[in-house]
Amino acid sequence: MFTSVLMIEQPLSPVDVEFVTSLHGDDPVSFFVLMQPRGSKDRLLRAIDDIALGELEQAVQEREEPEGRQALEPAERALNHSLAALRAAGGEARGEVVQRHPLDTLRSVVDQVGADEVIVLTAPHFVEEFFHRDWASRARHKVGVPVLKLFSHAVDEQQPAQGG
Repeated sequence: MFTSVLMIEQPLSPVDVEFVTSLHGDDPVSFFVLMQPRGSKDRLLRAIDDIALGELEQAVQEREEPEGRQALEPAERALNHSLAALRAAGGEARGEVVQRHPLDTLRSVVDQVGADEVIVLTAPHFVEEFFHRDWASRARHKVGVPVLKLFSHAVDEQQPAQGG
């Protein structure tokens, strides 16, 4: 069985689920999902990314998004939704919400589950990517397995909200 650690910041859309579950053809895949809730220190970077994408209204609304402890409940819902979607697509899936030090947690989980790869599935983060401070760039130096970076798709309105 192929084991992937999947880092996400919003619930998986149906397109995301189909994509990550089909990456390895018909081989069985086990996923360990790490859900990273939003943090207040990222607010400015998220707003700049929104502006770069032409989403001015979203940039203005960044301060209204739950952060810190308030973001944990939506993150749990997003994680549970994502795990259920991966299981429904035929994969094995378990996971956790990351509360502190996401890259340290990632490294630990990769070792614990014997991961074959890490998939970082996020919205574009232009500022962080430019300076190679995004999760995928930083993870490549920490985990000792291949790291694949993918951009997530829009979440359906019927899915639980958790921004990215």
